[in-house]
Amino acid sequence: MEQDVGKPNQKEMNAKAGKPGPSPGGGGLQEASNLDFVLDIPLEVSVELGRARILISELLQLGRGSVIELNKLAGEPVEIFINHKLIARGEVVVVNDKFGIKMTDILSPMERVKQLGT
Repeated sequence: MEQDVGKPNQKEMNAKAGKPGPSPGGGGLQEASNLDFVLDIPLEVSVELGRARILISELLQLGRGSVIELNKLAGEPVEIFINHKLIARGEVVVVNDKFGIKMTDILSPMERVKQLGT
């Protein structure tokens, strides 16, 4: 296919305009829009401070000021879940009078993949 010398081809025009061209895999703009779609999916983040098992009779006796002893020690890392899957551990911090979590240990991608089967 011939091209006039001095005239930019479509790939060069896209590059000058800041438009992504086709990728080596052939997806180009379609891949970018698919990624944008995935980036907007909301995920549920939850943090587990600890757990406890109590009897129904103990549950019925709970009232204001009652304390439930958890299975974790003070200062022990909390577990961070995304969509009910453990992804990290961290420590509780206070940021502007609100609780936050400082991530101290993130599970490796391999460990996260193993959890998908459970």
